[in-house]
Amino acid sequence: MTFKTKESRLFLILGSFLISNAILAEFIGVKIFTVEGSLGIPKFDLNMFGVKDLSFNMSAGVVTWPIIFIMTDIINEYFGVKQVRFLSILASIIICYAFLVVGFAMGLVPSDFWINQNVNGEALNMNVAFNGIFGQGMWIIVGSIVAFLIGQMVDVMIFHKIKKSTGERFLWLRATGSTLVSQFIDSFVVIFIAFYINPQYSWSWQMVAAIGLVNYTYKFLIAILMTPLLYVIHSVIDRYLGNDLAMKLVKEASQK
Repeated sequence: MTFKTKESRLFLILGSFLISNAILAEFIGVKIFTVEGSLGIPKFDLNMFGVKDLSFNMSAGVVTWPIIFIMTDIINEYFGVKQVRFLSILASIIICYAFLVVGFAMGLVPSDFWINQNVNGEALNMNVAFNGIFGQGMWIIVGSIVAFLIGQMVDVMIFHKIKKSTGERFLWLRATGSTLVSQFIDSFVVIFIAFYINPQYSWSWQMVAAIGLVNYTYKFLIAILMTPLLYVIHSVIDRYLGNDLAMKLVKEASQK
């Protein structure tokens, strides 16, 4: 492939966005932020399954996940299931490679002058900070990659099942519907692996259910709010490809 055709360039752009955002999600995900605090509203302090004082404390990785699932649905729409599966597996391999490189970098002996730094008036041990930010536990890494792969496979399957039932109509239903189902699975799989079966934490099933449901509620709302963006991207792609080529790709994708 020379990427001289419109469809090849489109696949390269969409695939690059999917993979880059998947990698970004893994590395920025180490930061936990408060949704309520970011919006400037009081914490909800929910009580579910006996777990008290729950609020929307989310991994920063959720910032890029909506983009990943939009890219997944757009690629699915124009290029079919096989291409989404290929990109999902490729993204997982690159994420594993990235963590191996980071692990190697963490093992390098730091220079003496670099260790103790003053950042914004605060004395920091840069090596400790580096290892703390990039040194995610193996269970969390495995959980996030497994959840990503399962979520992607479920997304493409639900997308095409809905499309077979509705035809070319109701883009919002097949895209948002598949995302909501896949995000539900993703929300619980990563927590189950990283905190339930991980002997370091051994969370109860009540904790897994409560935290997973809080996470899914956030993702559910974001998926609904992002639906108009799906139509905007779809419209831009149709104009770029031209009506005939766009319809040809969509028809071929549904048959793959």
